[in-house]
Formats: sequence, C-alpha cells, structure tokens
Amino acid sequence: MLGMLGLGALGVATAPTLQRGLESFLGGAADKDPTGLTGLLPNGGGFRYYSVASSVPHKNEDNYRLKIDGLVDHPATYTLADLRALPQTRMVRDVQCVTGWRVPDTPFEGVRLSQLLDAAGVRSSAGAVRFTCFDGAYSESLTLAQARRADVLVALRMQDKDLNHSHGGPVRLYVAPMYFYKSAKWLSGITLTSDVRPGYWEDRGYDVDAWVGRSNGRDDDAT
Repeated sequence: MLGMLGLGALGVATAPTLQRGLESFLGGAADKDPTGLTGLLPNGGGFRYYSVASSVPHKNEDNYRLKIDGLVDHPATYTLADLRALPQTRMVRDVQCVTGWRVPDTPFEGVRLSQLLDAAGVRSSAGAVRFTCFDGAYSESLTLAQARRADVLVALRMQDKDLNHSHGGPVRLYVAPMYFYKSAKWLSGITLTSDVRPGYWEDRGYDVDAWVGRSNGRDDDAT
C-alpha cells in the first residue's frame, strides 16, 4: 500500500511536467505534419495544434512585421518592439475549439485591436476587417463592430509567456468570445474592407460569426 501511495504521489508530482512535455512534442510534430493527424492524439485537456500549411516560417524581433492597410487614412507597419511598446491588456478566458476541446482559464495579453484601428484612422466606407497570416494560407475576418470589441486582442503573450511559434507567435489574433478558429495564428496583415470576406474555414463551411455556443451547430457554454 505504501508503494502504491508513493507511486500515486510521484504521478501527481510529475504530471504537469509530463503534460508540458507532451504538449511541446505535439506542437513540434504538428509543425511538420501536413496531414493534421497529430491533432487526433490525446492531449490531456491541453491545446491541440493546427496548421493549414505544410510549413510555416519562423519570425522574431528582427524580421516580424504587422501591416495595417486598406480603407484607412494612415497605413502603418509595426515591428514586434512597436507592439510591445503600446499599452497592453491582459484577460483570462476559456479557449474553446469548434471541434470540442477546451482549455479553461487561459491568460492572453496584447494590444487591443481597436487601438490599432483608431491609430490607422478607419474610413467611413469600411465595414469589416480581414486578417492574413505569414503562413501564406490562412485568413480570417470580423465585422468592424466585432473587431472593436474590448475582448479582441492582437496578442503577444499567452499563459504569461511570449507566444511561441506553435501557438501562432510571435503575434496572433485573439477573439475571446468566438471559437478559436477566429483567432488567427501567425498574424501579419490587418486590412480594412467594405464588407466581410469569408476566411479560410468559412470558405469550407464554418460559420462566419463564430460565437461560442451560438454557432456551428454547437451549444457550448459561452466563455
């Protein structure tokens, strides 16, 4: 019995380390897995990693750029240092994937998208925002009203750490009240448009408005 208790205690003590190791392994494997099969592996309530491109370049402080253009008066290009120098907002919400998995109480930190839009001077003819990514394949969109919500971030940190490559770093979109496919990884472009342009998954049948619990035929609790 003492031996069993000892093994149980060892399992409790080592479980977080093993879980982090598993998530790290799956993240690295997903970077090199164009089939997406690594997303089917059990992951103990943690994140699953998805990419729609066979490979994604790595960006860092030296070569990362975020471009804001389209129907704006002041197009701009931000470096990672520029974004870090702006006021940061931290929020803690559940991350909910439309495939069913959830990671509760996940901290995100970054610049409110509305702040970047205000600085760009959005024209009256704009009604939506299109997001593009440096994987060269993924895109997303929001209405202008959705993009201006206080819980939509250009995120630089997650789980109180800088965003790593597997999680879409160094910069990703974070749309807290919507399913996670709206939170585009590897964000590189923000373009103001007159109307919503369906993104990668919307072109493949997903809902354009992806509110948790109110879209895609799901009834999950709202985050």
